[in-house]
Amino acid sequence: MSVALLIVTHGEVGQALLDSAYAMLGGTPLQVGVIAVSNRCDPDEVVGNVEAALLQLNQGDGVLLLTDVYGATPSNIAMKFQDDEARRLVVSGINLPMLIRVLNYPDLSIEQLLEKALSGGRDGIFHCRKEAP
Repeated sequence: MSVALLIVTHGEVGQALLDSAYAMLGGTPLQVGVIAVSNRCDPDEVVGNVEAALLQLNQGDGVLLLTDVYGATPSNIAMKFQDDEARRLVVSGINLPMLIRVLNYPDLSIEQLLEKALSGGRDGIFHCRKEAP
């Protein structure tokens, strides 16, 4: 068994990130689900979709939920399911380095994957500039 991922984002952001990560890594041993939240969605319907996805994905080791913008609809919906005892943890601010970091460590516990997500997100951000000649 392993931790599963559920990506909940605005529009197709989550699927695009996952597609990019798969292309770079050639796949992943983790179970991953993606839920797209549109501007015109019914939040109650999305809640139901998240609940169904959590039930489907969880193999007993928990589900790490990754969202895009803290305080926005995807994040707020994911937070309804955050539960330490049920092993459902939420990280907001998903980016490609974060996702790749998580996907590279399929054997870690949910708590360890949470730390990998946070460090991948932070450590994947750089101020890029040319070196002086």
